Amino acid sequence: MSLPLIDRAVGLAARRCWVPSDLGSVTSHGHETGRDEMAEKVWSLVESLYSTGMHPAIQVCIRHEGDVVIDRAIGHARGNLPGRWVDADAAVPMSVDTPVNLFSAAKAVTAMVMHKLEEQGTLSIDDRVADHVPGFDRHGKGEITVRHVLSHRAGIAAMPTRAFDLDLLSDHEQVEEILCSLRPTAEAGASMAYHAVTGGFVMEAVARRATGRSLRAVLNEEIKEPLGLDWLDFGVAPEHAGSVAKNVETGFPLGLAMGQFLARVLGRPWGPVLRMSNDPRFLTGVIPSGNAIVTARDISTFYQCLMNGGSLGGVRVFDEATIAQAIRPQGAAMELDRMLGMPIRYSSGFMLGSEHASLFGWNHPRAFGHVGMSNTFTWADPDRDLVVALLTTGKPVLGTHVRALIELISGIHETFPER
Repeated sequence: MSLPLIDRAVGLAARRCWVPSDLGSVTSHGHETGRDEMAEKVWSLVESLYSTGMHPAIQVCIRHEGDVVIDRAIGHARGNLPGRWVDADAAVPMSVDTPVNLFSAAKAVTAMVMHKLEEQGTLSIDDRVADHVPGFDRHGKGEITVRHVLSHRAGIAAMPTRAFDLDLLSDHEQVEEILCSLRPTAEAGASMAYHAVTGGFVMEAVARRATGRSLRAVLNEEIKEPLGLDWLDFGVAPEHAGSVAKNVETGFPLGLAMGQFLARVLGRPWGPVLRMSNDPRFLTGVIPSGNAIVTARDISTFYQCLMNGGSLGGVRVFDEATIAQAIRPQGAAMELDRMLGMPIRYSSGFMLGSEHASLFGWNHPRAFGHVGMSNTFTWADPDRDLVVALLTTGKPVLGTHVRALIELISGIHETFPER
């Protein structure tokens, strides 16, 4: 079999999307103020990742020493699906202004809303959830605190299948009843197990009870508006749902073992969860663990504010003590996550770097951020004065992108050394 035929066969098996020969024709630039040599070195690695066909669109914003080194997007927000003919004139280009779903990287945003409420004296993250949500103490959950939930130590990692009914999102009483009916699988504060979906709904219930406002309203009033962001919302207004970049399932089909593992983590199989993410009900609802809608530029602004100790452009959004508490490690330096089956270091809301290998590269001990399904990365590293936002719309697990993704993360590490 000739190489072109082999490549085509691999592309079909891996559900690869169309990649144009002229990458510049599908590239959008924002306002960049950093050094060109840094930008081009990293961007060439982004282009290599895009060229694998696993991501119909990629959006990147990198800030270094206060400068925006990269603010670019590549690909199509809509109209490029695996194995389909693409009408380049009809497909919707991805721009730096296109809003994208962060998926689980939303958890860091949710956490900072809760820390802001503590800063204001509305609640404490050491409050028991049951002190705010009547009935939550059912089935032995009375000692679960907000901190336990934010650090994935509440013992309620999984949501029941019925909780994934998108029509329930606006029925807060039904959602609270589901939360109250949960049965813990571990003692509160003990072992660590990633709460993929549960934690966000718990935080929404606590915030509503404590403030009378949704997390969406608190986020908008206390963080988004002060920072002057165009996009940073849990969901969007109905009129903006069609503007959000479409998520696309790419990569090799999941085997039985991998499929069962991801279904256990997410609460539903990978494919159905991904299809739900494009549903208007998902896009307009409030799912604090998984539907923060934002651009790479705006989420990088959020992280720059955190790395600055809570202020940006002369506007103070958080107290320095609030940031310090939010990124303080909870538990051991590296600990096995029972749900994910891998060692991770958490704070009360963030995934943390380490002196060795972490999700943000090698030797990033003070880095804090969060990843999202499946190749979305957001983080800040004070030791490098660096903020990275890598947002993707392809959702592969096993695909032809793995090497290029590793090389991109490594390239960022090498391009921006410790100060």
